[in-house]
Amino acid sequence: MNNEVEVRVTTDNRQEADRIASAVVSRRLAACAQVVAQISSTYWWEGEVQQAEEWLLLMKTTADRFEELAACVRELHSYEVPEIVAVPIVQGTPDYLEWIRRETAPERGA
Repeated sequence: MNNEVEVRVTTDNRQEADRIASAVVSRRLAACAQVVAQISSTYWWEGEVQQAEEWLLLMKTTADRFEELAACVRELHSYEVPEIVAVPIVQGTPDYLEWIRRETAPERGA
């Protein structure tokens, strides 16, 4: 099993998604961050079904860096309970997975 993960976050606007993407990459908490597109979300919140347009942000990192990345996202995110979930990368090309590990290594610093 690989140690690399894709972290998914949604925001309610493009500017916030871009700000989070820049922060996690510049702090080397993610090797890359992609603001994918505006999406339509349906979810439970405060006892009611809600619908909203959101922006999806995908970040590639290692499981070891997840807690630091999540803290950074929380610091910059406007939601009371932001979606911050990590999905394991089960397979990938060896050179790409090595690139993720190299670029997010704590000793690289920000």
